[in-house]
Formats: sequence, C-alpha cells, structure tokens
Amino acid sequence: MQETNDSLIFVVEDNRVYNKLIVSYLKTNNFTNVMPFYSGEDAINNLYRNPDIIIQDFLLDGMNGIDVLKKAKEQNTNIEFIFLSGQDNIDVAINTMKYGAYDYIVKDQMALKKLVNKINKIQSVNKLVKSNKRYRTGVVWFFIALAVIILIAILFIVLIP
Repeated sequence: MQETNDSLIFVVEDNRVYNKLIVSYLKTNNFTNVMPFYSGEDAINNLYRNPDIIIQDFLLDGMNGIDVLKKAKEQNTNIEFIFLSGQDNIDVAINTMKYGAYDYIVKDQMALKKLVNKINKIQSVNKLVKSNKRYRTGVVWFFIALAVIILIAILFIVLIP
C-alpha cells in the first residue's frame, strides 16, 4: 500500500474538464490535499493557505501563468511551480524557468505520469532539506551543551580549591 502525503497542491487550470482530470489523477496517486482553481486570480487569493506546489497552465483567462508565478513567489519563495501547458514552445518553457518554475511539462498522453514523478521529486528534496535542518540544529545544540558543561567544569576547578 502506497503512503499518502499531505503536501498542499493547487491545480490552476481554466479548462474545467482537464482540471478535474488532473485533480482526480493526483488523488488516485495518493496526493490527498489537492485544491482546484479555474483562474490565476482565485489561486492568488488563496495563497494564505500556503500551498507547497502549484500546478498551472501557462495560458489562463485573465492573468497568465508567469503573472501567477511572480505574485505567488513574492509572497512565498518556497512554493514550487510546475507548468502543465499545451504551449509546446521552448522559449515559453525557458521563460517560466527563468522566473523560478521547477519544471515545464507539455500536455500529452504522458503528462500526468510526468507530473506525478516531478511532484515526488519535489517532495523527496523537501524531506532531505528538512532532515538536514534538523541535523544541523541538533549539532548546534550539542556544541552549546558541550560548551556549557566545559564552562561549569572550569568554574568548579577555579572556585573549589
């Protein structure tokens, strides 16, 4: 049995059928905390929910994907973006990466499988980063405790003749 995960994932896709397809596919792959949005504005208005990953189309009604990416990154630089778009243009893909997107996937028959793989990679890296931070914090506390013990030992040696 595969483990579920609780990363909050926003799906920003104005095509309602494709949006539901993405959300359903993610949920069948044990991504349980997925929220659909049909416009960039709706996603931006919900950034207070602190999503971990935003999957979005490049061409949206109203704001385009780059606009959403810029506004979201202004509020939280840790949000990872995966563009899932029908725009099969290398310049568009490079532009999204220039603004901080994690990846750009062209909509095709393998797109959803690629999407799940990218999300898993993002989560693996995030787990390693958190583990590394915990390790560093532990090392710092160890040396602080060691310094306190040494100071106490020195005080006993100096104060007790």
